[in-house]
Amino acid sequence: MNRSPYISDAPSVSTMMLKVLLALVPGIIAYIWVFGGGILVTLALATATALAAEAVMLKLRKRPVQPFLTDYSAVITAWLLALAIPPLAPWWLIVVGTLFAIVVAKQLYGGLGYNPFNPAMIGYAVLLISFPAIMTKWPAALQLAQTQLSFADQLHYIFSGLLPQSVQIDAVTSATPLDYLKTQLTLKHDAASIMQAPIFGALGAKGGEYVTIAYLLGGLYLWQQKIIGWHLPTAFLAVLALISGVFWLADSAHFASPIFHLFGGASILCAFFIITDPVSGPTTPKGKLWFAAGVAIITYLIRVYGGYPDGVAFAVIFMNICVPLIDAHTQPRVFGHEK
Repeated sequence: MNRSPYISDAPSVSTMMLKVLLALVPGIIAYIWVFGGGILVTLALATATALAAEAVMLKLRKRPVQPFLTDYSAVITAWLLALAIPPLAPWWLIVVGTLFAIVVAKQLYGGLGYNPFNPAMIGYAVLLISFPAIMTKWPAALQLAQTQLSFADQLHYIFSGLLPQSVQIDAVTSATPLDYLKTQLTLKHDAASIMQAPIFGALGAKGGEYVTIAYLLGGLYLWQQKIIGWHLPTAFLAVLALISGVFWLADSAHFASPIFHLFGGASILCAFFIITDPVSGPTTPKGKLWFAAGVAIITYLIRVYGGYPDGVAFAVIFMNICVPLIDAHTQPRVFGHEK
């Protein structure tokens, strides 16, 4: 007969982080196929900046450098931020955002395990508030295919801001589908006719829906590997579908369908890779459901009524503030004690 203690062989932090990075690879491959190789430059800049900033801050704090650099948490922050900003953004934008995410949002709070906010979302929010014009210029897959913008052209544009003389900036970048939808609705156009624009695909953004499906596959891999649980992704997607479905059924001329909200913007990336951050999120099963539901509701309200196209970053940051309260009110009853 087996005797206690029964201690499972839990995976190390670095192993879990590596699996998260692996789960992002299908999305990155789809990203390159749809938008070109410019994202590789952004990912490289973000990774190098994150590791350098982490090393400098650890030295200043008199902490060992090697164990914290090899846990890959800084790389995950860098990748999530890089995948959230336009792939043709100038090089300094991702450097500034990554520095803020690692130095301010992570290390100044004590490093991994102590940061109350999701560092990648803090970096994204700072960039969006500070440089809204740059952050809302996304490449459209259809235009990129027509202009044949090569990797060399994208690389040159990222570091110099210059395109080949035969290519105009308006032929390369455009508003995001969420931004375009919101703008056209304010001009009194109905949602059905707006969704016929070339930038929309069958599920979400033209081309971007393939990236979203790849993120979904990566997220399911994390769930299968038990890196993440079902509570956060399921609650977020279910509540987002529910609230968008109610508005759509009430007035389909002025509100997009639930399918568009699930596969448009950063919904899938948020469900499986952002709100599942074990440090800045709640710890109780019931608390995870409430947390994800809150993120979904705020995300939808910002998308429909807010001043920004997508509300994922702001919704996550706001709900991060509520995590201590959520945990305090969702703790299960201790055996032998009254509730």
